[in-house]
Amino acid sequence: MTKSQNAGFVLPGTVVPFILVTTLFFMWGIPNNLNDILIKQFMKSMEISRFQAGLIQSAFYMGYFMLAVPAGILMRRYNYKTGIVFGLLLYALGCLLFWPAAIIGQYSFFLMALFIIASGLAFLETGANLFITQLGNPDSSEQRLNFSQAFNPIGSVVGVLLGTVFIFSGVEPDESQIASMKMAGEYAGFLQNETLRVVEPYLALSLFALIWALLIAKVKFPKIGSEKSELPDSKGKLKDLLKFPHFWKGVLAQFLYVGAQVGTWSYFISYVKDYTGESEKIAGYFLTGTLFAFGVGRFSATWFMRYIQPNRLMGIYGLINVILVLFSVFIPGWIGIWAIFFTSFFMSLMYPTIFATSIKGLGENTKIAGSILVMAIIGGAICPLLMGYIADAANSMAIAMVVPLFAYIYISYYSFKGEVQK
Repeated sequence: MTKSQNAGFVLPGTVVPFILVTTLFFMWGIPNNLNDILIKQFMKSMEISRFQAGLIQSAFYMGYFMLAVPAGILMRRYNYKTGIVFGLLLYALGCLLFWPAAIIGQYSFFLMALFIIASGLAFLETGANLFITQLGNPDSSEQRLNFSQAFNPIGSVVGVLLGTVFIFSGVEPDESQIASMKMAGEYAGFLQNETLRVVEPYLALSLFALIWALLIAKVKFPKIGSEKSELPDSKGKLKDLLKFPHFWKGVLAQFLYVGAQVGTWSYFISYVKDYTGESEKIAGYFLTGTLFAFGVGRFSATWFMRYIQPNRLMGIYGLINVILVLFSVFIPGWIGIWAIFFTSFFMSLMYPTIFATSIKGLGENTKIAGSILVMAIIGGAICPLLMGYIADAANSMAIAMVVPLFAYIYISYYSFKGEVQK
């Protein structure tokens, strides 16, 4: 960048808050993708179906849905910093609850803990996304948010690696081995040990979140964007957003995108195991690889946006993913696996690009709009359940991939014809 471009990338004197908030993108990527490990682990340790395991994502993303608007209200009443610190405290509490949940061994307790974690992340995502988009020149908001969001897949990779190494034991008894363990009175103990394996990673996350909350609490944050312009009686209204069709089209695009992303990653391990017979650890490393591709996509998209309009680049990537997912549906096996693998690269720019373009020109309605966009993450609760139901009913993970297929078709339309720049 030239010196003048760089000056507009972030506001003068805001480098430290920028770094602290950008780190949050890394921090919420870890529990987001630990869910993909939990789905497979709880199918084993809790002996549940794919549909029941999909409730992990439903409980998690319901937390986003239920707390996104309260998060926006809190930050509208106070500031971004207050909302972020409160979100980190909820994050820490939810992770800590994994300890008693594992001891009790109740699936519902884990779902409650996941809901609390996601409630905290709703505050973090609402605050961090809006804070970053408004921390510099509006013309570079998509590029700035893609840069910060690029640290999210690094957290995702760390989360999957933590789960693969510390949660997956690699012990996958078949039916005859299970029968032998039951006859020897060892099976209940095996299931309990498998459940307890989830505790240590979440306790470490709890400590990390508490430390980061303390750091942010001690750093001075600037008033930016709408925080500087809002009057006490001018906070924005939900009905005012009806005037902005590009925003509502963006909400639907975000709903479908998050559903496609979460659904794909939630069942990627199952897809690999179903069509190759590889172990859970090998499948976990494949998931780690596709998340690495996601991270490369985020960083490269930030650079490409210097030369290609963000919405046009997203449209091109969307069409590529339509083709790749078609391969995964009709040619399951190694071709389908590698096709799904590379969808992560091309989906990588979608969340921040949809978010940044959807809130453009909203003025005092920006914070409430940001809350609604975070609420759209509820797609991550619905699509995995739908995919799990289809996979169980059709006995085919490949057919279940039609759900992300339809999502990418709409996102491609939205990118080229959805008036995202208005």
